[in-house]
Amino acid sequence: MRIGAVTIAAAPAPHARELARFYERLLGWRIAEEGPKGGWVQLHPPEGDPDRTLLGINIESDEEYERPVWPSKPGAQHATVHLDIGVDDLDQAVAWALEAGATLAEEQPQEHVRVMIDPAGNPFCLCR
Repeated sequence: MRIGAVTIAAAPAPHARELARFYERLLGWRIAEEGPKGGWVQLHPPEGDPDRTLLGINIESDEEYERPVWPSKPGAQHATVHLDIGVDDLDQAVAWALEAGATLAEEQPQEHVRVMIDPAGNPFCLCR
C-alpha cells in the first residue's frame, strides 16, 4: 500500500475549484483533473518534480463543510489534517503564501515553522 494523494475539504462548489487554484498558485502544481461542476479537483506536481512520488492533492466540496478553527477550540470545528510544506527561506515562503491568498495564523508555536491558513480556513505549515 502507498498513499497517492491527500484530500482537503472545501465548501460546496465552486469553492473546491477556487481552493484548487490557490494551491496551484502556491505550489506551482497544475490542475490535472476536475469532477462535474467543480465539486472535486486534483492537483499534480510538475513532471520531473522530486515530489512526484505523491500523486496529488485532491480538493473536494463538502455540503456540510464548516470552516475549521486553528488552534482548536472547544465546540468549534477543528482541522483534521494539514499539509507540512518544506521551504528553504521561511520569510520568503510566508511572503509568497500571503501573496497567493493565505493568511498568517495569529498563534505561531514553533520558531522554524509558520502556520498559515488557506482561503477555506484549513491550516498548513511552512517548515524550514
